[in-house]
Parts: sequence; C-alpha cells; structure tokens
Amino acid sequence: MIGAVQPEMNLGLAGIGRAFTGEFQRVSLRAIRSAMFIDRDGTLIKDIGYIKNPDDVELIPHAANAVRRMNYALRPVIVVTNQSGIARGMLTEVDYERVRARVDDLLAERGAYIDAHYHCPHHPEYTGPCDCRKPRLGLFERAIHEHAIDAGSSLWVGNRWSDVEPALHYRARGVLVPSDETPGDEIERALREAEVAQTLTDVMHMILPG
Repeated sequence: MIGAVQPEMNLGLAGIGRAFTGEFQRVSLRAIRSAMFIDRDGTLIKDIGYIKNPDDVELIPHAANAVRRMNYALRPVIVVTNQSGIARGMLTEVDYERVRARVDDLLAERGAYIDAHYHCPHHPEYTGPCDCRKPRLGLFERAIHEHAIDAGSSLWVGNRWSDVEPALHYRARGVLVPSDETPGDEIERALREAEVAQTLTDVMHMILPG
C-alpha cells in the first residue's frame, strides 16, 4: 500500500495527550480544536483540470472571505486535495507546490491563510491503492493527529461527494457546495445524507454566529 505524502505545512503537535504532559509549552492553547477540512479545486479555486501553472490559479468568489472568517474564529482551515494528475504524469510535485504557493499568496493578499495543505498524488489505475485518496481517511487522520483536531465537531466542505463523505465516518458535519463539475446524483445524496449550500459564504452563515 502506498502511504500518504508529507503535508505542506509547519507540522503541528504529535498528539493530543502531550497537551497535558508539559512536553510542549503551547499545546494547551491548540488542543482539541474544531477545524474546516476543505477541498481545493472547484471549492477554493476554479477547477480547470490538472492545474500546473500558478498563473492559472483563480480563487472562487467567497473563498477568501470564508477562509478569513474561519481564521478570525480561530478554527484551523486544512486543505485536503486529490491530485491524480501527478500519478498520470500531467504535472509534477514541483508544479503542485508552485500552485499551492500561489493559492496561499492570493489568500494572503486578502487577509486569509490556510493552516495546512495535504494532497494525495496517487490514482489507483496508475499507482495502485493508497490510503490517502479521498474519500479514504489517511490524510484526514494525519491532520487530526498533527493538529489536535476534534473531528466530531469539525466541518468537511467540497464540491464533490468524496470531499463530504468522510464527515459521516466522524459523525461530523459535511456540506457540499456544488460547482459545474458536481454530478446531480452527488447533490441528491448530499441532500439526503449531509447538507448543501450554494456558496462558501452560505456555509459560514450555517456554522458561525453573526
């Protein structure tokens, strides 16, 4: 089985338990937090298909405002994205990193930031099975562990059912934000088993006061 790749981030805490041992001095300020796990392509940025050129990155309307509101609420925003274009040979890890940096730059220009990025570079037809391709839980488990996240009180957001489905495992809240790429049957399933919002601003109104 192919393991998950390293996250693009400053690594968080090794475990919630250390919050109470004194091994780390600042752990208690971060332990057991609720987060927003959010998809990238089609949710934060426009999905143009296997994006590799940073100049092609365009934030979706409402994306920066939603991320900034989560920042103000002190809730970590964690991007988890499938990037099968790497396995297909359509882009490289370097391409991915350049695009990731551009996303961060565009958000920073608008006063917002992502706490951590995780990506799966695999595709079962090219690299075999892995535990990190959504809706599998590998990357989410790593983020939960490394950032001391309370999964049950966290939020999963994306434009595909595979982005939202992991919320069901954690008995958490999942919200589908449909895009042009969202199949109708996935919207119907989300209406039955999760929630649907038209924009990321609507998601914020659903979960944050004020």
